Amino acid sequence: MNRASATLLIAAIVGALAGCTQNQNGGSPSGQGSGQPAGGASKTIGVSIQDLQAQFYAAMQQGMKDEATKYGYKISFTDANRDQARQTSQVEDFLSQRVDAIILTPVDSKAVGPAIVEANNANVPVFTADIASTSSKGVVVTHVASDNVQGGRVAADLLCKALSNQGSVAIIDQPEVTSVQDRVKGFRQELAAKCPSVKIVADQTAGGDRGVAATVMDNLLQTYPNLSGVFGINDDSALGALKSIKSAGKLGTIKIVGYDATPEARKAIDAGQMVGDPEQHPDQIGKLTIDQIHLYFSGKKPPKYIPVPVGSYTGKKS
Repeated sequence: MNRASATLLIAAIVGALAGCTQNQNGGSPSGQGSGQPAGGASKTIGVSIQDLQAQFYAAMQQGMKDEATKYGYKISFTDANRDQARQTSQVEDFLSQRVDAIILTPVDSKAVGPAIVEANNANVPVFTADIASTSSKGVVVTHVASDNVQGGRVAADLLCKALSNQGSVAIIDQPEVTSVQDRVKGFRQELAAKCPSVKIVADQTAGGDRGVAATVMDNLLQTYPNLSGVFGINDDSALGALKSIKSAGKLGTIKIVGYDATPEARKAIDAGQMVGDPEQHPDQIGKLTIDQIHLYFSGKKPPKYIPVPVGSYTGKKS
């Protein structure tokens, strides 16, 4: 899917949901009026984000802020710093503060279950954004995320084209996260179907961290000196790999595809240091998550899952 098609499809989703949530009174700069829930009572949303230092999550946070302001909701953000115990503690704090809804981007898709159960027991609705819960415990009202299987296919297509359908590649992974599992699934499926001469020789985790990814890439270069390409499951992984590849003097020899199309990755792509990226729209994920909470507050039943299309970024167009 190209960027224009993805933008049009996202606009259609946003328009449809806006139609569902539109209030008859119209908007106001203060957030009062159309955005306020029935009776004018203020609502508070607690958000625990996996890593607020990541560019992707900063953009998602801004999308949530803007939409919460539109509806007149208060919103409180916390940074879990990739620590599931910390995220669980943040949920407990939200409950003691008597928030009206909680949004999570789980640090660990399985281990997040008990935190969700605590919110369920307190009758506080839980929504997830970007990363889903796979725990058998706890109920999530709605999950909003990129179509990551499709995004993984986009990554495979980019790398396959750059390698002219031959060579060996490595994946720098983060397997404990559901969205990453889907990316890798789509990537593997697409390579097998459309690029069978490109072989995956390694799949190693770096936890989505740039520094760790650079170290992982250093080791991969030692083990696989003839490596042709690398797929980093997020841009921190890809940029960490880029640093290692530069240091090894193999820039251009090893093709790099990341995931997210963050501003820093775009610069690397524009400079020809990376092939391209599946392009997510984190601001829209944030906006749509708040829209589902508004539906819930309005007494309506939001969808269980809203997929946001992924585009492709391959550099500035002249």
